[in-house]
Amino acid sequence: MSLIDTFFNYEVLWSALPALLRGFWNTLLLGVMSIVIGVPAGMFVGIIRLYAPKPIRLLMIGYIDIMRAMPVLVMLILIYYALPFLGIRLSSWASAVMAFSIVMAAYSAEVFRSGIEGVPKGQFEAAAALGLPFLLTLRKVIMPQAIRIVIPPTTSNCVSMFKDTSLASTVALPELLKEATNAQALYANPSPLIGAALVYIIFLWPMVRLVSMLEKRYKSENAR
Repeated sequence: MSLIDTFFNYEVLWSALPALLRGFWNTLLLGVMSIVIGVPAGMFVGIIRLYAPKPIRLLMIGYIDIMRAMPVLVMLILIYYALPFLGIRLSSWASAVMAFSIVMAAYSAEVFRSGIEGVPKGQFEAAAALGLPFLLTLRKVIMPQAIRIVIPPTTSNCVSMFKDTSLASTVALPELLKEATNAQALYANPSPLIGAALVYIIFLWPMVRLVSMLEKRYKSENAR
């Protein structure tokens, strides 16, 4: 068989298209749910990491460091396979969303910490001079500026999250790569895997370009 027939077989790709689209929908839904839960949770953790009493700050630092160091696959396995021994049984969807959200929150917490620390300390001092309470200062003065800083790295983390959803097949969740693997076995041809790769590229490439645009825009604004 030729290279085209082996890896770019049109008939196999067309036959596998419904399965690939079904897997893409699951990937999209899983990624969006994990981001929607993980990013706000990360912002909350990041604020606690900076301003809570020292014992709680140390606890948050430990959580952030461990989650960033631990492979996502290990977190998936622990939640899906280990929790039942404690009497907690979660579905594949719940396990995957929980694992990805926990990891996303850890990465987002570090991004928000960096963003908040990137705001000049004079902003706090000016708000204090005006008699603004700390929480109001954080909400009205600091966070709007910090969010501008954290948008590019957060978008980059979202791209990584969508790619990491391919690990959900470990807990029997039929995401895009799982459907492509099943189609490969069904048709005895790797073309569905190439199709899945193309779907990832078509979906994530605009997000990758968006990260670059946001980074350039932020640098140009800082240079003024």
